[in-house]
Amino acid sequence: MTTAPLLGAGIIVPTGDGRVLIGRRTTAGEPPTWSLPGGKVDLGESFEQTAARELAEETGIVLPAAGMRVLAVHLDHELGRPRLTAAVLAPPSVAEAVVTEPHACAGWERFAVHELPEPMFYPSALVLGSWLPGLDDVRRTGTHGYSVTR
Repeated sequence: MTTAPLLGAGIIVPTGDGRVLIGRRTTAGEPPTWSLPGGKVDLGESFEQTAARELAEETGIVLPAAGMRVLAVHLDHELGRPRLTAAVLAPPSVAEAVVTEPHACAGWERFAVHELPEPMFYPSALVLGSWLPGLDDVRRTGTHGYSVTR
């Protein structure tokens, strides 16, 4: 039986002063975790377009897709099927983040990069590890990371 892979993007939204936007993930049927904004790629979208759309949908923060930069992609099989997550760096923003999907997020906060909350949603931990030195040790067996250079 073939299971369709999941394609998504995790969005790093830095503030420019050493903080990053993190949400309290409250997805039904899963233990609560902390998570970056992000979501699944829609048909015809690039990772950058996905990042801009998901950021606006989940937080109300509107940033242009042209300003998004893919840092890496991560492949895992945690859900029993392939999941490919792009680590996307957004331009710095201090715009107010609002909860637009209360069924999935209990609130948005900005944390200092050296004081990130736990537990972190696994794909978000991978994405943050692509950006922050010293956080790249979260990779579990069967997960593969690929840096993107341009």
